[in-house]
Amino acid sequence: MDTQPSQHPVVVIGGGPAGLTAAYELQNLTSADGGAFVPKVFEASDMVGGIARTETSNGYRFDIGGHRFFTKVPEVEAMWHEVMGDDFITVPRLSRIYYRGKFYSYPLRLFNALENIGPYEAVRIMLSYAKWQVRPYKAEDTFEEWVINRFGGRLYMHFFRSYTEKVWGIPPDQIRADWAAQRIKNLSLAKAVWNAISGANDTASLIEEFQYPRLGPGQMWERTRDLVCERGGTVAMNHAVTRVIWSDNHVTGIETSTTDGAGLTEIQPVGQAGVINSMALRELIHAFDPPPPAEVVAAADRLKYRDFLIVTLVLNRADPFPDNWIYIHAQEVKVGRIQNFRAWSSDMLPDEDTASIGMEYFCQEGDALWDMSDDALRDLASRELEQLGLASGDEVIDAAIIRQPKAYPVYDTEYREALAVVQDWLQSLENFQSVGRNGLHRYNNQDHSMLSAIYAARNLAGESHDVWNVNVERSYHEEFEVTKSDKKGTPQKAA
Repeated sequence: MDTQPSQHPVVVIGGGPAGLTAAYELQNLTSADGGAFVPKVFEASDMVGGIARTETSNGYRFDIGGHRFFTKVPEVEAMWHEVMGDDFITVPRLSRIYYRGKFYSYPLRLFNALENIGPYEAVRIMLSYAKWQVRPYKAEDTFEEWVINRFGGRLYMHFFRSYTEKVWGIPPDQIRADWAAQRIKNLSLAKAVWNAISGANDTASLIEEFQYPRLGPGQMWERTRDLVCERGGTVAMNHAVTRVIWSDNHVTGIETSTTDGAGLTEIQPVGQAGVINSMALRELIHAFDPPPPAEVVAAADRLKYRDFLIVTLVLNRADPFPDNWIYIHAQEVKVGRIQNFRAWSSDMLPDEDTASIGMEYFCQEGDALWDMSDDALRDLASRELEQLGLASGDEVIDAAIIRQPKAYPVYDTEYREALAVVQDWLQSLENFQSVGRNGLHRYNNQDHSMLSAIYAARNLAGESHDVWNVNVERSYHEEFEVTKSDKKGTPQKAA
């Protein structure tokens, strides 16, 4: 007599890359009793993909920040190709830095850099680099110290300080070195110069080409959602998780409330398999009922986020520049990065005689920039595009504005201590795991957010993975330590 395999529902909070990856992976696994995992995904918004979604306006598709698909993680690579198939295209990378009225190739091109910066300043940069190689900071606690030890004070002043402060809204000496170690791994001035001369490049952040869904990264997550549902899972849109009910170190239920205006509230039971979470930790801790210990709540409140908005301008002529994106280091404008969406995929635009340009602004929810009207933001973006010499403001024929709260977890001076308190308490829950960028409060790339979710799913199938240590392995950090045995030095001011 045939019997149906047992089913183990798993609640997944969030329909971004981490949440949907967890759901997808769960359906590839078998439980210890030979049963099947059934993911039930709850997403607060009306779109999947989180910050990796693709928005649409009048036929133009655009991303909330650029998302290259490049990884050295085989599980992630396999999933991308399984889901996207022939709609995964290869895109050449072209990006530059705009600084002091000139464009610098990025990755570095030696003669371009020397021509722009001039021989006198180039000598000063090399002397500063030599100085900090001889007498580096012993400790690398801050972003500023980490960068100066690898690039020297002069290059830090030119190409790191102003842009970093624009992105994060705080001085670089108030940002932990952890962020630099994750985002600029394996790179130093010596290696950058060698790459520029030799053409070699093994630094992940400076790859020369990458893969990309034909219709933007949101296509990846829209298709993943559809596959999860076709295989028996559910993805409930416009369902915010408002309460996480727990007792005796187990989550027993979650409360969801609809966000589409109906205001319907429902309690979802949680079984032994439990919950995989990807919502932001600060809001998560406040959702627990009863509340966690006071010190955990206080620690969660110390976790901070950087918000983001994008003004996508449609121009009445084809692309004003060929780059995928340009980093804007100039302080005379507010824009931080500019994307050209056709350079990612021509299928992102419905009209080949127009251009779609994404003007990206880093801000805080509630500040003057965030609270500007859409018309004022369109005017600002059009004016700055012209001020940078990229296009005339008169060529703008349409615009779409998206505001994205909690885009980036902030690595300020107190985040690590606060995160440790929250992490310790969450790990005391026996059927609860947290994954992804906001679920771990870690500025991971998309692939590492996905890997944390894959590991969480496999933990339910009997494996044992520490999702909190994805992309922060001990051996990786040791690669960048400056120790007494190999270098001597005392802290100095940048020069």
